[in-house]
Amino acid sequence: MSVDVNMSVTGNSPEALNVQQKLSSALGLLGIFIMTLSGFNIQFQPKIVWVSLSLIMVFAGIFWYSKVSYGHKTEGIKNDRIYFKSLTNRGFWAYILGLALTGFYIVLYFYPSWIGLISDGENTGVIALFDPLSKAISGNAASQWFVYGTLYTLAIVGFGVKFLWKYRHNRYQRLRTFSVMFFQLGFAFLIPELMSRLNGDNFSLPYYNFVNIWPLNYYNFEQYRVDQFINSGTVGIGLLIFGVLSILIITPILTYKYGKRWYCSWVCGCGGLAETAGDSFRHLSDKSQSSWKLERWLVHTVVVFVVIMTTAVVYSYLNTDKYWLSGSAFLISVASLLTIVFTWTMVYKREELQNDAKYAAIGFFVVILSLLGLHFSGLIDKVFLFEAETLRATYGFAIGAIFSGVVGVGFYPIFGNRVWCRFGCPMAAILGFQQRLFSKFRITTNGGQCISCGNCTTYCEMGIDVRAYAQKGENIVRSSCVGCGICASVCPRGVLKLENDTPAGRINSQEVLLGNDVDLMDLVNQNK
Repeated sequence: MSVDVNMSVTGNSPEALNVQQKLSSALGLLGIFIMTLSGFNIQFQPKIVWVSLSLIMVFAGIFWYSKVSYGHKTEGIKNDRIYFKSLTNRGFWAYILGLALTGFYIVLYFYPSWIGLISDGENTGVIALFDPLSKAISGNAASQWFVYGTLYTLAIVGFGVKFLWKYRHNRYQRLRTFSVMFFQLGFAFLIPELMSRLNGDNFSLPYYNFVNIWPLNYYNFEQYRVDQFINSGTVGIGLLIFGVLSILIITPILTYKYGKRWYCSWVCGCGGLAETAGDSFRHLSDKSQSSWKLERWLVHTVVVFVVIMTTAVVYSYLNTDKYWLSGSAFLISVASLLTIVFTWTMVYKREELQNDAKYAAIGFFVVILSLLGLHFSGLIDKVFLFEAETLRATYGFAIGAIFSGVVGVGFYPIFGNRVWCRFGCPMAAILGFQQRLFSKFRITTNGGQCISCGNCTTYCEMGIDVRAYAQKGENIVRSSCVGCGICASVCPRGVLKLENDTPAGRINSQEVLLGNDVDLMDLVNQNK
C-alpha cells in the first residue's frame, strides 16, 4: 500500500499542495489540535474563548483551502486527480482517516468518559471545553451528543462552503447545499438546543430533532418520550402529532412532488454530511450487480426490522389502560395500513417491481398476517411484551449506532460516502419505494447525445450505473437515486436532466431506441 497512487501513463505524480493550501490545512488542523489537547485535561481558560477559537480555526481553514483550490477555476465540475491521491483512492491516508473516524465513533458511543463525560459531577477533557458553549445555547452542561452535534454541524457547514466553491457554477448544486446547511444548523442543531431552555419544573420537552423523521427517530415513540410529549401540554402534543403526520402525510406528498431528493439531498443530516464532507469519496461506491442486489435485500430487511420493533415497543405500553388508544386497535391499524399498501402495490404496480421486490413484498405481507394471527390467538402479549425491549436495544445498537455511525461515516474513505444511505437507512428505503411507484421525479436521458464517457456512473454515490440508462435513452427512476444531480452536472454533453412531470410514462423500460424496438411516431405522439 503506497502513500501516493500514480495511475498516469506519463508517470506524472499528483500535484503537491501549494503554500496557501498548506497554511490553510495547518490552520484547520491547529483547531483540531486544541480540542485534542483538551482531551488530556490541559486547562484552557477561559474555555469559551478557546472552544470558539478552535471551531473558528477549523472553519477558516476549510474556507481558505476551498477558495484557494477552486476559486480560480473556470466553469465546470472539477474532480481533479482523485484517482492519483492516496486519500481519495483507498490508499494509505484513506485507511488512516477511516481508522480515525471509526475510533472517534466508537469512543463517542461506547466510551464517552474517555473524552471527559462525568455523569454525576463536573465534566473534564473535551466535553468540559464545550461546556460554556452548551450553557450559552441550551443552558445545560455539554454531553458527548452536544460535542458531536457541534462538530457534525461544523463539518456540514464548513465542507458545505467547500462544496459551494467547487460547484458554484451549478444553480441546483448551490440550492441543495444551502438547504442542507440551513436545516442542519437551524432545525437539527440550534432550535432543539434552544428549546431546552423552555424546560423547567412544570414543563419538560424531550430533545426533538426536527430533521429526523420515523424510522430514523424510532426512539420518538418510546413510552417515556410519549409521556413527556403528553405532559408538556399543547406544545408537546403538537410535536407528537407532527411526528405522526410526517410519516403518513407529509413525506408521501413531498416525495410525490419532488422524489426522495427533498429529504435525502435537501434536508437529511446524514445525507448532508455525505454530500459535503463526503463529496471527495463519492466515486468509491460499488457499482456492481452483486452490490445492487445486496443493497436491495439489506436495506429492506432493516425496514422490516424497524417496523416490527416500533410496533412491538408501542404495543407494549398501549396494552395498558393508561392511553386512549388500545394496543389491539393500534396493532390492527398498523396491519390494515400495511395490507392496503401491499394490495395497492401488487394490484396496480406489480409490473413495475423487480422479481426480488415482489418476493420481499410477499414476505412482508406474511409478517403482517403473522402479527394478526398472534393477536387473535392471544399469544401477542407473550411475544411482544417480552421481546419489545430486546428488539429496541438490538436495533439501537446494531443499526442506530454501529451501522449509521461507526460504519456509515467511518468507512467513507473506503466504501464511499453513502454506505449508510444505500445499505442501512430505512428512511431511504421507504422514500425510495414511494419514489419508484408514484413520484413525479425522474432523470431523463438523451441517448443520442451520450458519448459513453462514464462520468455519470463514476460519480454516482448511490452505485447506479447511470451510463447504462443514458446509452439506451431510458429514464432513471431507481429507488436508490437521491436526486443529488451530480451525474447531470458532470456530463459533458447535457445528456441527463432532473425533471418533475406527470407519473405516467416515467418507467419506460421498453422505450429503448435500438433498431425497430418501438414505433417512433407513436412514441413522439405519446410524449407530446
